[in-house]
Amino acid sequence: MIPAHSLTRIAPTPSGYLHPGNVLSFAVTVRLAQLCGAQTLLRIDDMDRERVLPQYVQDIFDTLHVLQIPWQQGPRNYQDFEARYTQHCRMALYDNALQYLWHLGRVYACTCSRATIARMGGVYNGTCRHKALPPDTPDACWRLNTEDADYVQMNTLTGLHNTPFPADMHHFVVKRRDGLPAYQLSSVVDDVHFGIDLIVRGQDLFSSTVAQLYLATLLDAHSFGKTTFYHHPLVTGADGEKLSKSAGALSVRQLSNGYTDAAGIYEAISALTTLPVVESWQQIGDALLKDVL
Repeated sequence: MIPAHSLTRIAPTPSGYLHPGNVLSFAVTVRLAQLCGAQTLLRIDDMDRERVLPQYVQDIFDTLHVLQIPWQQGPRNYQDFEARYTQHCRMALYDNALQYLWHLGRVYACTCSRATIARMGGVYNGTCRHKALPPDTPDACWRLNTEDADYVQMNTLTGLHNTPFPADMHHFVVKRRDGLPAYQLSSVVDDVHFGIDLIVRGQDLFSSTVAQLYLATLLDAHSFGKTTFYHHPLVTGADGEKLSKSAGALSVRQLSNGYTDAAGIYEAISALTTLPVVESWQQIGDALLKDVL
């Protein structure tokens, strides 16, 4: 029996039109919420305003409506989102977390370029950790010192697990070169702020979960450590690629015939994937949750 929870979230990034992979993630999240007795929050991650366009945000609402995927908390439309729910309304929360980490001595400024990191083998090795660069160093990001990261405890649907810290997440970025909070930090702060106690992600984001759990311990965000995580299996297209990258993965907007044909969208998703024929988001959720139902 799946334990009861209070609140989960779907958290699309409006840097393009939604694709079928987004629909799969939404479906499994909302279906698991139903089974847990939880509500669902719509949290739109729009930190990167240079890539966010109004039509991409509107596409999120249009897609959820045509597919009849419900949510109980968060913005109801584009205007509500811009007025009350954009991440830029919560900048003070992110800045407070970053300053706390700096004064704690757990972050450092880094000026290494992508080319420099590529020469390290693609995994950053902490080159700038001992340079003591000032926090306002031009064109510098802030990285988290993870030298003592070993294992984190992750609460899952099957119990508590000790999970090793992934090598590719060592010294991960918490503040970008443009001064904005990086995804790992803003995601943790948002989940704590909204009181999320159930997080559903694809298996490809498992490393991010481990990194965020470690970050939460430094921020004394105890509620995040108590959150239950479920990483659903990834569904690929016929070519074996993620649906977001597959050449056959059209946007939902392109599949939807003007956001009116839900049956056609579900039929197209069935054809694009190895899932059985589905006619609703509930059926998608059940198919992806078969290992826990």
